[in-house]
Amino acid sequence: MSPALRLLAPGLLTTLQDKGRVGYQRLGIPVSGALDPVSLAAANLMVGNPPDSTALEIAYHGPTLVVDADSVRIACAGAAAPIELRGATAPAGSRRLALFESARLLRGEELRIGALTGGAVLYLAAAGGFDVPPVLGSRSTLVRAGIGGLNGRALSAGDRLPLCRARAAETGEVRLAGLQLAPPPRFRIILGPQDDYFTAEAIAALSHTSFTVTPASDRMGMRLDGPRLQHSKGYNIVSDGIAPGAIQVPGNGLPIVLLADRQTTGGYPKIATVISADLAALGRLTPGAHVRFEVVNIEAAEAARRAEAAELAGLAARISPVPRSAEIDESLLQRANLVSGMVDALAGDPA
Repeated sequence: MSPALRLLAPGLLTTLQDKGRVGYQRLGIPVSGALDPVSLAAANLMVGNPPDSTALEIAYHGPTLVVDADSVRIACAGAAAPIELRGATAPAGSRRLALFESARLLRGEELRIGALTGGAVLYLAAAGGFDVPPVLGSRSTLVRAGIGGLNGRALSAGDRLPLCRARAAETGEVRLAGLQLAPPPRFRIILGPQDDYFTAEAIAALSHTSFTVTPASDRMGMRLDGPRLQHSKGYNIVSDGIAPGAIQVPGNGLPIVLLADRQTTGGYPKIATVISADLAALGRLTPGAHVRFEVVNIEAAEAARRAEAAELAGLAARISPVPRSAEIDESLLQRANLVSGMVDALAGDPA
């Protein structure tokens, strides 16, 4: 049987994602790709993959997987979550795996990822990647169109995710330190392209008040609740192109920030656009999170983009070997007889 990771439980929304399907928006095909490309790159680099390789994007609550391969090396990056590994024959010998640290899993072992905290998405990369066919140059799953990933859909129980490698190299594990994923106090925006469709009060409200991420948000768009942004020329325009991070405002006045699975064109006016350097942090936000915006100019946006590119280029330099002392096999400790007997010091000498 070909090497794979088999799903016992799929989690809330688990899909295969990479950098996205670039170059086809003129044909009406969305880019898709990872909501948080920074965490995607971190997970891939820790297992020796190129940073934009395909990985599992896990939203809100993780899956349970079984290793159907001789071995596989994995790493997780992104939101915090309990990551538990159980042995094939000794379920009591489970151990916790660390975020931002690689681990070698053996055949039959079971990996459980629980509820995410502090962020919406977590990425699981496997050394060598997943052996699924690309569609228009990308393996990213676009559920709305039914393309990419595994049969164009979110993963479900019983799925087998084919691996490109049958076994992992018996090398030491690594970790990545110093990656900051906390959201900024304000997300930077460029006004336009249709900011003239809004009142001066709406422009002021966008940059001086707080909005809340609603549960209606998804990979296509982040719906915000807060002050209603008033239109000055109506809320319909001739449909035009949608950029990543565009903030469109429909007739109800509540903004929608368009994300990875965004449509390619839209007929609502767009009051502003979140700069590209802040999109990864925006993609990590969960319902209930508060969002504030700050208007910046093109020069500031370009400088932030260059800084982000430099940070991504430097991720590999932050990877270091895990010290041997940190590689504790809890299952071996639990099976070892470390205490041969007990003595009550207050009981006195035996009779």
